[in-house]
Amino acid sequence: MKIEKGIKMLLVSSYPPRECGIATFTNDIVNALDVVFGDTLPVEVCALQNREQDFQYPEEVSYVLPVDSLVHYRLVAEKINERNDIGLVCIQHEFGLFRGDYGDHILSFILALNKPIVTVFHTVLPNPDEKRKKVVYALTDLSDKVVILTKKSKEILANHYNCPPSKCIIIPHGNHTVLWEQKKVLKNKYGFRDRVVLSTFGLISENKGIENVLCALPEIVAQHPEVIYLVIGKTHPEVIKREGEKYRNLLTATVKKLGLENNVIFVNEYLQLDQLLEFLTLSEIYLFSSKDPNQTVSGTFAYAMSSGCAVISTPIPHAVESLGNGNGILLKSFDNPDEFKEAILYLIENEEQRIAMGKNAFSMARATNWENIAIQYRLLFDQLTNREDDLRFNFPPIKLDHIKKLTTDFGILQFSKFSQPDPESGYTLDDNARALINMVLYNKAFPDKENLKLANTYLNFIEGIQQHDGWFDNYKDYNKKLTKQNEEVNLEDANGRALWSLGTVISHRQNLPLDMICQAVKCWDKAIKKIDNFKSPRAIAYALKGLYHYHEMYEDGEIKKHIENLADELLRHYKINSAENWCWYEDYMTYANNVLPEAMMYSYLVTKNPKYKKIAVITFDFLLSHYFMKGQLKVISNRGWFKKQNERIFYGEQPIEVATTIIALDLFYEVTQNKKYKDQLKLAFIWFLGNNHLKQIMYNPENGASYDGLEDKHININQGAESTLCFFKARLIMEKYTEKPSNPIKISKTKSLIT
Repeated sequence: MKIEKGIKMLLVSSYPPRECGIATFTNDIVNALDVVFGDTLPVEVCALQNREQDFQYPEEVSYVLPVDSLVHYRLVAEKINERNDIGLVCIQHEFGLFRGDYGDHILSFILALNKPIVTVFHTVLPNPDEKRKKVVYALTDLSDKVVILTKKSKEILANHYNCPPSKCIIIPHGNHTVLWEQKKVLKNKYGFRDRVVLSTFGLISENKGIENVLCALPEIVAQHPEVIYLVIGKTHPEVIKREGEKYRNLLTATVKKLGLENNVIFVNEYLQLDQLLEFLTLSEIYLFSSKDPNQTVSGTFAYAMSSGCAVISTPIPHAVESLGNGNGILLKSFDNPDEFKEAILYLIENEEQRIAMGKNAFSMARATNWENIAIQYRLLFDQLTNREDDLRFNFPPIKLDHIKKLTTDFGILQFSKFSQPDPESGYTLDDNARALINMVLYNKAFPDKENLKLANTYLNFIEGIQQHDGWFDNYKDYNKKLTKQNEEVNLEDANGRALWSLGTVISHRQNLPLDMICQAVKCWDKAIKKIDNFKSPRAIAYALKGLYHYHEMYEDGEIKKHIENLADELLRHYKINSAENWCWYEDYMTYANNVLPEAMMYSYLVTKNPKYKKIAVITFDFLLSHYFMKGQLKVISNRGWFKKQNERIFYGEQPIEVATTIIALDLFYEVTQNKKYKDQLKLAFIWFLGNNHLKQIMYNPENGASYDGLEDKHININQGAESTLCFFKARLIMEKYTEKPSNPIKISKTKSLIT
């Protein structure tokens, strides 16, 4: 069955404003698919509704299925069949959502559908009786694919329900991207200064096992009276209907009986997502106390890990598969206050281990951010609908958040630990030159005083690190002192970047204040005296880019002569190192390789020497032939350079190489108008968006940063200046290639309520 472009995916599920965990889960998927793919994957919802419910649904809900009426299962399915633009139906399955014996009314719906079907099982119970087994087997048999959220669920489906493993795909529960914030700041915000915060959240019911934590607290509080336990969430609506607030009243009575009034707070409300994530982030320890061994997966557990909490959990399958290797404590049983007491005391009294557990959990959870989960669902949908168009992504909005956070009044810091700037890493000319270029280009597109303020900071840094003879140092520590690294490493590349940045400023004299131009020219005039000393091909290339931009404003014969001399030096490198199957300037490829052919093309644009253009195209095409493989960009690994006549090493991919590829492709397309460069440019950029071997995003959607590296099995989620600035430059270039230009103003997203 071939489905045309523009098809829609229909999700069958409970849906907000209904207060239900599955509703929130589905809403998160819908939002993530929209953010990541937009119009290339339209999504609609068929909302499941009980007899007594009457909700006002958002616009994405196009059908409502009254689950109490058997006839409506068939009628709604028939209406869906009339829609040629719906290519696949994805059913979120939980036994309590559907009526009939073990929810078997849903089979009438599935039997009436003539669309590909994916069923997502949120709970898979072992040792079923015969009736349950028949219902689940029928669901799996009638589905084209079955999604489960844990490995254990896949095992149970195979061993207890005879579902072929080949039909099952594991797509974990998603979580939201959270910035690594300092707990102290958030604690002060919410009045928990000097308290050790424990927390639990979710819709409250007896299965939550909160009483076990309460019973563990007296001995803990006796030793650590600063402990505060937050129980966040309202009572589950279905529990309210059955028994009112019986369980909550039991909990409050237990608190009073145990004398814990100063150590337990019930937050009896739905919190907006941002506030909920702040509560989790400020928590030292998250307590997952479920008493249900058959609870396959938990969204609350996933959110706690993604917020960087040290997690203590009862052994549900989700926890068993997630906790280990120092990212949390897995309890042995489901109903044992003493286990909670011992684990909580251990983490309170071992701060170093507690912080390490939180960081490990935080790192692990990044792979299951909702954006990455959306990619997994999209790939599954495309597989089942035989979509032949390329995987197309929404471009994320341009954000300055992390660049601003990394920037002090002196310059931009070099590294960060997760999203927190690392002052110990100090400053480099390399990064401040990159930052200056970015701010000049960004200000041209989106003029703003704040952009100029940042640009001035970076230009001042560059001026301040220049020596009297025009040469630049590269490294300063956080105390603004030069470091020994300046004496230990070759600084040519950094000096080349400085010229590139200064030339960029000078070429934008019509968009920048006169004092900035004068400051840049002053630095340039001193630096240009050293340009003939460059030997490094990359330093030469960076300098050529700076010379080109300077020449845009001042068609100086001396500048043209410098360009010819340096371009000829690159040509000399090419003649020495090139061979029949090696069209390159060196006998190896390292980092920022694209800047070499790019510089040759810039040299051609000034001199009109056809030899420069010819070699630029030959070498660039040779480089690209090693970069694009099977519909993906695979740049040179930082684990080992690609040497002539040697096998390539893969993985260890860095944003700098991806960004320089995009920058060069932009120039080559502009000069040659060869469509292949435009196509490759777009393909290169979506490396950041998930078109890589891990199928994970390489940018932080919350702050606009880029992660530092794509490894073979994980992402390095530190967000340093180089990576972030390279992604920012690449994203800025993509403005020319999108029909929907970015709004530079950060817009707060509407968050769903978490249940």
